[in-house]
Amino acid sequence: MMPTVAFHHFGCKVNFSEASALSRQFLAKGYRLAGFHDKADIYVISSCAVTSTAEKKCKAAIRQAHRLNPLARIAVIGCFPELNHKEIAGMEGVEIVLGHQGKFRLLEALEGKNPVEREGTPIKNPDFIPSYSVGDRTRSFLKIQDGCDYHCAYCAIPLARGSSRSDTISHLLREARVILATGIREIVLTGVNIGDFGKQNGETFLELLSRFNREIDIPRIRISSIEPDLLSDGIIELIAASEKILPHFHIPLQSGSNEILRSMNRKYTRELYADRVQKVRAHMPEACVATDVITGFPGEKENHFLETVTFLESLPVSYMHVFTYSRRENTPASNASGTVPGAEKKRRSDMLHHLSDEKKMAFYLANRGKPASVLFESDRKEGMMHGFTGNYIRVKTPFDPSLINEIRTVMLEELCPDHSYLWLPSSPRH
Repeated sequence: MMPTVAFHHFGCKVNFSEASALSRQFLAKGYRLAGFHDKADIYVISSCAVTSTAEKKCKAAIRQAHRLNPLARIAVIGCFPELNHKEIAGMEGVEIVLGHQGKFRLLEALEGKNPVEREGTPIKNPDFIPSYSVGDRTRSFLKIQDGCDYHCAYCAIPLARGSSRSDTISHLLREARVILATGIREIVLTGVNIGDFGKQNGETFLELLSRFNREIDIPRIRISSIEPDLLSDGIIELIAASEKILPHFHIPLQSGSNEILRSMNRKYTRELYADRVQKVRAHMPEACVATDVITGFPGEKENHFLETVTFLESLPVSYMHVFTYSRRENTPASNASGTVPGAEKKRRSDMLHHLSDEKKMAFYLANRGKPASVLFESDRKEGMMHGFTGNYIRVKTPFDPSLINEIRTVMLEELCPDHSYLWLPSSPRH
């Protein structure tokens, strides 16, 4: 009988798409998949190292796997090995440690067909390795781009994933048609810096979106996070005119202070950021506009923080992902002066989380009483299932298997305390 293998991924949707591609390799060879909380013969941990918290979660997962089966073979792949190979390789139970280029040879390494079992060499001239996720019956995350050339002062991703590179539009269209054949209703275009797509191939992200919009017969296309300086008028206008590409934007801000943005080595000003948000709103008043904010960056004084708060208060953003600055080795900010005390970082983070909750509630209330198309997912919790509107409003309804992977038009009427709308169909279901 073939061994059982359990996968667990941390971090971004790129990690998720790559882990899913790896799991398909194992299934094709006859391996049996297990849940990560079950006893398995092999545990594969697709790691993240964007923050110290992500690293701690990865190490906790290694210890958990070793407790579940002390005889299991544990492989750790991805960002953490690229940044701190020795620490991971020295943990009890870990047999194989592979970075981003090596991880797609994981099956060969486990079967002894590839001599590389431990890898600690930084990425040089990396290749683009295609991947997409399956398993979720409603949506697939399609990796279109990898790596980053931006080198923001706080970020270790260029060290972990290497320089920016992309797939080609023609290959991505073929991948999308394969995904479509599985019955998926929504494709999410994802990458580390998707707005940078195509420059090595003489292509652009706008061209990719245009081709997908014209040629892929799928109800929904969603884009992941895009840098404000790469969100062009053409992209906004295309999405506004499209019936497929959803009005959902994730535009990272990080700080509302131009002085801190310069210290972070970001590529835009707060004025450009505000212009992009206003442009989205002018074309799509109903759009969801999410953002990322970092608090406690070295040198961030109270006046800088208050600039960020008042700037966000003035903008029609829908909600924020709030991050507390986490020092990453070998980044420009790692030795910067002006460290913000932990208690102060927490106070600022709490304030931003509170503001985010207010923004999200206001966004949800602005959509009350309106019809919306919802793609329902296969989850089941306490007798309920949920789905998302095109502009990423969460809707829940009593579980009904016939609704899974179905798109229904619902009225957004009953807003619940958990930031979701409750939909109760008025007619019997069949």
